[in-house]
Amino acid sequence: MNSNDKPAIRILVVDDDEAILQYACAGLEIAGFRVKGTSDGEEALAAVRDGDSDLVLLDLFMTPVTGFDILTKLRDFSDIPVVVFTARDDIGGFALETGADGYIGKPFKVKELIEKIEEVIARQGTKWE
Repeated sequence: MNSNDKPAIRILVVDDDEAILQYACAGLEIAGFRVKGTSDGEEALAAVRDGDSDLVLLDLFMTPVTGFDILTKLRDFSDIPVVVFTARDDIGGFALETGADGYIGKPFKVKELIEKIEEVIARQGTKWE
């Protein structure tokens, strides 16, 4: 996916389910993305503020801070692309209305996740071309 003359896209994966966090991070790293994972919402916000990420993958139903809370705070200071994870089929549309750029249902295959990331990146224009 990435050629040698293009920098790897930096993806921040935010999920409080350790198994999903590890699965997503490992799969995306194998695909050539630079990946950082966290289960901490405040750490995620700090990483975006610091410019350490190009795209965020965000679980909506985390505790104690929800993905919706994180997304709302992100949108206060950043237009970074955000793809949300959700196990609920009925919530994806609401996530888009709330400021997400895409969503993917749980459970997911890494290939589906990569396709969603590429779709969102393509809509962003030439930033990564």
